[in-house]
Amino acid sequence: MRKLKRDFYDRDATSVAKDLLGKYVVRRDNGIERVGKIVEVEAYLGPHDLAAHSARGRTARNEVMFGPSGHAYVYMIYGMHFCMNVVTEKEGHASAVLLRALEPVCNLTGKTSGPGLLCKALGIDRRLNGHDLQSDDFFIAAPETVCRNGGASASDGEFKIVARPRIGVDYAGAWARKPLRFYIRGNPFVSRK
Repeated sequence: MRKLKRDFYDRDATSVAKDLLGKYVVRRDNGIERVGKIVEVEAYLGPHDLAAHSARGRTARNEVMFGPSGHAYVYMIYGMHFCMNVVTEKEGHASAVLLRALEPVCNLTGKTSGPGLLCKALGIDRRLNGHDLQSDDFFIAAPETVCRNGGASASDGEFKIVARPRIGVDYAGAWARKPLRFYIRGNPFVSRK
């Protein structure tokens, strides 16, 4: 497995978001390796972005967003679903990319279209908040990665990126309309077109 290096994440959130499309999330737990291809993401640009958790300042919940890039920011919504972001940019900037949908590649069961379903399928919960994505048990890898059982994504290769407004951030005024949700055109696992 060729995991992404720290400098991949240490860039602006919009660039990282687009470049995460087609990459593989790898989760190794209890002897099982689960892999999904990232097909939909949302960029959150930092405290000036009124849709970002960091817009209201540093809190115990969003502390990881302010930390170094390349870490998982995992939180619960609606009291029942976990969501996972990848922290981007320099330490203290508080930007991140939400993973919205995966195409199953290896050992993923259940739906993976939507941030809560994606986390459930990968076994991501609050214990992984702050987890360094340079680890060997939870990381993001280059697209040529295949599973130990030889599985590979059916739609690897060239693709077109679609940009749309983010979902569920109507409270953010003009920031809700900005095209900061990116997905792979035509991929059947995208949560919403």
